[in-house]
Amino acid sequence: MQKLENSKFNKTIGARFSPILIAIAMLCSISLLTRLALSIASFRKVDWSVINIIKIFAIGLFYDLAAASFAIIPLVIYLWLVPTRFYRSKTNKILLFIYFFIVIITLIFNAVSEWFFWDEFSVRYNFIAVDYLVYTTEVIGNIRQSYPINTIILVMVAITAGLLFLLRKLIWPTQFADTHFKKRSLYALLLLLIPLTVYFGVSHKWKFFSNNQYTNELSGNGMYDFGFAFWNNQLDYNTFYKTLPILQVENIIRNIFKDTTGKGLATDRYTSKMILHTQAEKRMNVVLISVESLSADFLESFGNQQHITPELDSLAKKGLLFTNLYASGTRTVRGLEALSLCIPPTPGQSIVKRPDNKNLFTLGSVFRSKGYSSRFIYGGYGYFDNMTEFFSNNGYTVTDRSALKDAEIHYSNIWGVADEDLFTLSMQELDKDYQNKKPFFAQIMTVSNHRPYTYPEGRIDIPSKTSREGAVKYTDYAIGKFLKEARKKLWFSNTLFVVVADHCASSAGKVELPVDRYHIPMIFYSPGHIVPSKFEKLTAQLDIGPTILSYLNMGYKSKFFGHDVFTMQDSAQRAFISTYQSLGYIRNNKLVILNPNKKVCTYKPDFKTGNSVKVANDNKLTNEAISYYQLASYLYQKKLYQQIQ
Repeated sequence: MQKLENSKFNKTIGARFSPILIAIAMLCSISLLTRLALSIASFRKVDWSVINIIKIFAIGLFYDLAAASFAIIPLVIYLWLVPTRFYRSKTNKILLFIYFFIVIITLIFNAVSEWFFWDEFSVRYNFIAVDYLVYTTEVIGNIRQSYPINTIILVMVAITAGLLFLLRKLIWPTQFADTHFKKRSLYALLLLLIPLTVYFGVSHKWKFFSNNQYTNELSGNGMYDFGFAFWNNQLDYNTFYKTLPILQVENIIRNIFKDTTGKGLATDRYTSKMILHTQAEKRMNVVLISVESLSADFLESFGNQQHITPELDSLAKKGLLFTNLYASGTRTVRGLEALSLCIPPTPGQSIVKRPDNKNLFTLGSVFRSKGYSSRFIYGGYGYFDNMTEFFSNNGYTVTDRSALKDAEIHYSNIWGVADEDLFTLSMQELDKDYQNKKPFFAQIMTVSNHRPYTYPEGRIDIPSKTSREGAVKYTDYAIGKFLKEARKKLWFSNTLFVVVADHCASSAGKVELPVDRYHIPMIFYSPGHIVPSKFEKLTAQLDIGPTILSYLNMGYKSKFFGHDVFTMQDSAQRAFISTYQSLGYIRNNKLVILNPNKKVCTYKPDFKTGNSVKVANDNKLTNEAISYYQLASYLYQKKLYQQIQ
């Protein structure tokens, strides 16, 4: 009896395509364990209703199976085409061993990677993960410097070996029940039709069933989401988002600009307009310091009690502190885009990294047209995120870490030199411009406030590689040191310093676009010119460029979407926040979100907690949001956002 049962078992498990069932079972099992681990890590942030629990794991299993349908394609083709004689050989066992070793260790590696990605961004793989593939040196270096990677690899190999040992009788049965080529061709074609059906028939949006973003993300599958992001990293606005007739869009934006100051500024088509000032132009130098991942809530000025930004808090009391400023996006390239192009974030990839992004109308090009030396100075290598290519072709002279001699570098990690070394480099370039009797505009991009949070020892009272707070405090120290040195320079008294974040340290929240995760600080500092005070009007990151130019009384023909917030009417206050696909528009204490599939929703956000409640759509606000984003995409695509000759 026992022998008969074993025979039936071997016939079932030893069938030609049985390894496919084992591979699917392993993928789903490891995906389930990953989902459970991420659920535990985010336990307090997830909406744990009974319905949500069922949906998380039911929809999650569906996406796990969808991902598995793609993962088994090589195995299906192999088992279909390999001859029977070879299939029964020892060589086949070796090949199956290699295949399952690769599958298991890849699944475990993916699970570990998802854990770290979730820890950083609180989402499954998305556009950011795909984006990182381009910069493997920086990403792998960051992982090696942040985590005990050698130990992790050894543990992964040990787990893989253990699973292979447990599964050896299933993977290599003693008897094989084979099928004829004609019959297995039918099975193979049916199996290969499944991923084809998934590709065309399964929607990535099915996991968005809850108002709680953590709940939605847990129901996804990292590998499936990665594939979706890979194939959809460029989102054409007109294809995926709600649109209006272009003439209506133009009229809406034109009227917004005419109403901004109440002065009826003369405008041409689109956003082109003349910016005029009755007062004499101030030929001041401008140093714009864009700080990596500086959330507003790091500063004591916004309620933080950790005392990790003493220099910036002191600066805030001596200058003009902007208390109601919001970043355009969640990545450095989005901050750079907003600061240089002063344009709403377009869906998909940042313009900084897109093709055909040369000779655009930028803050740097305006300063250069006024006789300034216009610079972009970066602590890392400028090829990262296409910075050198973008800035050098759009009105800036680019200087990166390669301009520093080895003796000038106190410390560096995979992202770049320590911020104090970046500021040493910056000081050298600014001194050159002053000696050459050139007014200068310099945009300086820091790097130290980034995982692995390493910096020179002995500068602050938090050891290197300890925490984000340590990196924040070190960057704060470096900025303070730079300004202390700058005060000794002859050009200091005629210089406007602007310190602002590129984006927040984290964009994760319980809702799709948590507004508190876009709140960033900015300080205008110029002793003798700036009176200590606070500016509390709602301000968008893309308003910074026009506001700087306005402070200098600079007249120019502008294409910027940003406002001069100093002269802006109270009724014109608005801000833009986004991910790579969700486009948010804040106005009148409401948040309009545009999503692919031409979806539009309006919310009442809580600016302290980031939570939001869905409300009825406001047609006027909806049309404004659509017009801003549609026109920004249109101008870029039609090459109408070029420099004005």
